[in-house]
Amino acid sequence: MNFGLSEEQILLSDSFSSFLKKEAPLDRVRQYIETGADPKLQQQAAELGISGIMVAQDFGGSGLGLFEAALVSELLGQQVTPSSFITTSVIAPTLLNASTQTHLLEKIATGEVEIGFGCVDALVKQDKTGKITTQVPIVMGFDADYYLIGDRVGNTYLLDANDLENASPLTTIDQTRNLGEITCSDTPAIQVQANQQLLGNALSAGRVMLAADTLGAAQYMLDASVSYAKQREQFGQVIGSFQAVKHMCAEMVAALEPCRAFVWYSAHLQGPQTQKDHIESSVHACQAKAHIDEMGQFVARTATEVHGGMGFTDLLGLHLWFKRIGFNRQNLGSPTQLRAEAGEIQGFFA
Repeated sequence: MNFGLSEEQILLSDSFSSFLKKEAPLDRVRQYIETGADPKLQQQAAELGISGIMVAQDFGGSGLGLFEAALVSELLGQQVTPSSFITTSVIAPTLLNASTQTHLLEKIATGEVEIGFGCVDALVKQDKTGKITTQVPIVMGFDADYYLIGDRVGNTYLLDANDLENASPLTTIDQTRNLGEITCSDTPAIQVQANQQLLGNALSAGRVMLAADTLGAAQYMLDASVSYAKQREQFGQVIGSFQAVKHMCAEMVAALEPCRAFVWYSAHLQGPQTQKDHIESSVHACQAKAHIDEMGQFVARTATEVHGGMGFTDLLGLHLWFKRIGFNRQNLGSPTQLRAEAGEIQGFFA
């Protein structure tokens, strides 16, 4: 049995990696941080078929699965690329594929729209006129055209950003990501799902994408550390010849290498499922993100130490990857929260 990537998956990974290195270098990331959105980059990704990677071919998408999306997410993390890929191209199609709002899938595939996502730990009720009232404290993919809001029992609502009267951005450590808060007060909404398992699948998909993003960011920091250790000289020799630095780099490799298999297997488990499969995929999504969050934090800290004082400067930009990993760690559940959720899913405790 072949546990590696297929020729098509290797081609996807290589072509998108080349695209990001050319079209989304560090200078362009810095420009995004200073000026805001970069619609040109989104359109370029759509032309490559990345935006519609999980949209069926009937709606103009690539018709691929979460495994391929995880490969893309890893590359986005590796280049610390500003993108709403996780919410627009992964979570949204997961929720909209079985809904009546399939016209949005076509717009996702062509890069015409961005869709944000958030959850509330309460029951959201829709009145007879189709309006809802609720507060969503954290929305991923803020400043989008539409928002998908899920509640604690699995109801999912689609909101048009133009109908929102109260929406404000949140300041986070990661300036390459948009987070916000929205308040709905008699806001028109369309119920797209009333399925707790499907909403759970969307959350699991988002967690696997964040884990893949952290994996890519940590891999970059590891590679940058090895490269720096081979060039930086101290006491007349490169620091990579020092045993302590060798050990630091080796420890990063040992910590990170199993994570790739963890992400790949978790992504492989997502898809049309029975209840038993749903439990397994949800548990693995929680455990994969929890583990990689911690390994990513270790790699980020160690890589910064290898770079010494240079690691804390804006010149290298290493702090952008450090912050990306820190942001991913807290988003859609911290390691402690995710392990507790995995225990609940398996029935270890209530």
